[in-house]
Amino acid sequence: MASVSAPAQASPASAANLQRGIVKMVLSGCAIIVRGQPRGGPPPERQINLSNIRAGVLARRAAQGQPDIKDTPDDPWAFQAREFLRKKLIGKEVCFNVEIKTALGREYGMVYLGKDTTGENIAESLVNEGLATVRREGIRGNNPEQARLCELEDQAKASKKGMWSEGGGTHTIRDLKYTIENPRNFVDSLHQKPINAIIEHVRDGSVVRALLLPDYYLVTVMLSGIKCPTFKREADGTESPEPFAAEAKFFTESRLLQRDVQIILESCPNQIILGTILHPNGNITELLLKEGFARCVDWSMAVYTQGAEKLRAAERSAKERKIRIWKDYVAPTANLDQKDRQFVAKVMQVVNADAMVVKLNSGEYKTIHLSSIRPPRNEGEEKNKDKDKRFRPLYDIPYMFEAREFLRKKLIGKKVNVTVDYIRAATGPGESTPAFSERTCATVTIGGINIAEALVSKGLATVIRYRQDDDQRSSHYDELLAAEARAIKNGKGLHSKKEVPIHRVADISGETQKAKQFLPFLQRAGRSEAVVEHVFSGSRLKLYMPKETCLITFLLAGIECPRSARNMPGGMQVAEPFSDQAMLFTKELVLQREVEVEVESMDKAGNFIGWLHIEGVNLSVALVENALSKVHFTAERSPYYKTLVSAEEQCRQRKEKIWANYEEKPVEEVVHLSEEKERVPNYRPVFVTEISDNLHFYAQDVETGAQLETLMETMRAEIAAHPSVEGSYSARRGDYCLAKFADGEWYRARVEKVESPAKVHVFYIDYGNREVVPSTRLAAMPPAFGTRTLPAQATEYTFAFIQVPLDEDARADVVDCIVRDIQNTQCMMNIEYSGASCPHVSIQFGDTKEDVGLGLVKEGLVMVDVRKEKHLQKIVTEYLNSQESAKSARLNIWRYGDFRADDADEFGYRR
Repeated sequence: MASVSAPAQASPASAANLQRGIVKMVLSGCAIIVRGQPRGGPPPERQINLSNIRAGVLARRAAQGQPDIKDTPDDPWAFQAREFLRKKLIGKEVCFNVEIKTALGREYGMVYLGKDTTGENIAESLVNEGLATVRREGIRGNNPEQARLCELEDQAKASKKGMWSEGGGTHTIRDLKYTIENPRNFVDSLHQKPINAIIEHVRDGSVVRALLLPDYYLVTVMLSGIKCPTFKREADGTESPEPFAAEAKFFTESRLLQRDVQIILESCPNQIILGTILHPNGNITELLLKEGFARCVDWSMAVYTQGAEKLRAAERSAKERKIRIWKDYVAPTANLDQKDRQFVAKVMQVVNADAMVVKLNSGEYKTIHLSSIRPPRNEGEEKNKDKDKRFRPLYDIPYMFEAREFLRKKLIGKKVNVTVDYIRAATGPGESTPAFSERTCATVTIGGINIAEALVSKGLATVIRYRQDDDQRSSHYDELLAAEARAIKNGKGLHSKKEVPIHRVADISGETQKAKQFLPFLQRAGRSEAVVEHVFSGSRLKLYMPKETCLITFLLAGIECPRSARNMPGGMQVAEPFSDQAMLFTKELVLQREVEVEVESMDKAGNFIGWLHIEGVNLSVALVENALSKVHFTAERSPYYKTLVSAEEQCRQRKEKIWANYEEKPVEEVVHLSEEKERVPNYRPVFVTEISDNLHFYAQDVETGAQLETLMETMRAEIAAHPSVEGSYSARRGDYCLAKFADGEWYRARVEKVESPAKVHVFYIDYGNREVVPSTRLAAMPPAFGTRTLPAQATEYTFAFIQVPLDEDARADVVDCIVRDIQNTQCMMNIEYSGASCPHVSIQFGDTKEDVGLGLVKEGLVMVDVRKEKHLQKIVTEYLNSQESAKSARLNIWRYGDFRADDADEFGYRR
């Protein structure tokens, strides 16, 4: 760009005429744009042309729509002159004086680097480097600045610098490429590697024009993941800025314009090149978001390579501070207290693939929906409902069952961290959409794992797409999108091209005929695995039997539970007292948990009746122990009758819940009081057959010993006469069978676990020991020798009044002592009180009648478990006195004194 010399009469620059500014842009080797300091918005700016010199003209692209006009290339050394000034001046403070101003408003003057004229004279530096020529026409001899320029030019010529070098400078002309034939291939060929570039123009805060080096591609780049306010072009050709558009543009200009940067070109959708600009001072994308000049954009966020979570965090920071474009922002959870926004809760029920019921620490129940995901759904669901009234979404919608099972197995009964993202307002019914109540949508994590992300990554849910201005979304929305992309790429779940899984589940609830056919099968199976799908009341449940793939209604045996309110032909039946508490207790204990059931019979409505066990707890017993149910007379023939009666008696005495208004008869009261005052032992002979490491043991009643021997002899004779084919028996968990022990004899057993045909875990029901055997040593149990003929003879017990040390060595000493004293011997046993898993008993040696447990206390091998019942105080006192004697003598566990006061955890003991 050429300039004209200052008039001859122009006087040297004086301090009074000096003006200062910051160089915003270098237009050419002899023209710059200077700006002032920003005050409440973008600052004023002006173009200053250097006096007395001329530099080459930079390349210019022909105007669009004029095919006759061609692109103009660089003049030799024009780009080098521009670069010389750009590297020296951009962003620096300069001072200048305007020597002349033309009629068209163009200003010419001298520019100095720094705050005064003692700084470097920019025109002189250009001439000295041979990058500009001096306009000698009209030069006056009395002008020292002009004379100095001429002198420097002569020196540059003599030194053959710059344009005065040999060769004409054709090698300095750039081969500028204004267009790229195939932008997508071009971007892909760079493999997202950083490339050097110069930012030549800033269109708005998030769109720039960059010169890619060293090949001189001039490309427009849109920043990945964000969008700034723009300048809208009106019909009359003028531009109207959106709020904060000018400020955002200045923010980017002041940091990037004509700076050396690196650009990562990340994607090219629809001919738009997306990229990230890296500057030594930081990432402009994150800065724009943090300062409230931009918002995150989902469609381009997916290609951002520097961590989408950083962008979300920056945007969140601006929202919280309510700056610039977010000045009127209201957070989705602004009306929630911190304790309601983030909390720990226990998962009680998985409603479907995106919702669950949790229990807060306060005891309140709350339904939580997973943010921003959609569960599997059937596009033709409504049509299916019309054609088939028994349409069951859980089993009939593809992958719904898998999604529910994934959440159930991972979450039920576990504590999770809940972070509420937004509250979805209630909606009324529309033409094609149902009505929804208000929803609390949250991110749920367990062990640092985002459950929604895990669900999406397995292809068991999809991510909801939102409008750009819809802020009601997951706080980890980008991770959800990335997980969905992985699931699609790997063909997981809903995105699989394989045939969808089909679940043919027979619902035989209320189907009397089907239930009758199914009953013998369940009775023979012994303990069967099941999942509790629904709790109707404290003792009425719906179960899913995974092996049998059917749904059944199951009634708890042996108890009489308060009835809930229900519709009857004569009207609404009022709920009995404590029915809701009983149902809540059952829900919290077993809903959607894996349980084991023993089916005994069925009622006339096709409901199965039996016992339900969860983690060693009998639900019938648990309800009675918690005073939420009474013992039914039908329990008399069950092995759990004594435990049930004992639990009921204790609740009745405490007058808890359903027994609160119970009044005993006078006669019963007298008996009761005598029992309270005195313990009446009732020892019976037993044969101890097995002792476990936790000091539980199995014993047989001596009275039925002859029956067992007779059954064994008859059974072995039957097997000898009709031997089974080796390997013909297929073991299933819970089945009763015959197993050949190490002594070569056959015994009755129950299958506890099947690892493989070579490893089957069995429990010998008449002796209490366990073994892992190959299936070749198993055979089907003939019905004549089953548990209906003779119940299992080995009953589990544990010692009353004593507490076993947690320390392994100390525990081993106790077990060795007990095994040596009573295993495989006849003893006398008295049941003292019931426990959660088995009765607690006292044992006497068969010959000396000495108390085995008391002997362990005297030897200092165990501690006393203090009981509060009045009728047990005499024997508890005897145990405590013996413990004090052992402590005084520092026997075994007391050898270091009484460790329980402050060292219990350290030594592995507990009081």
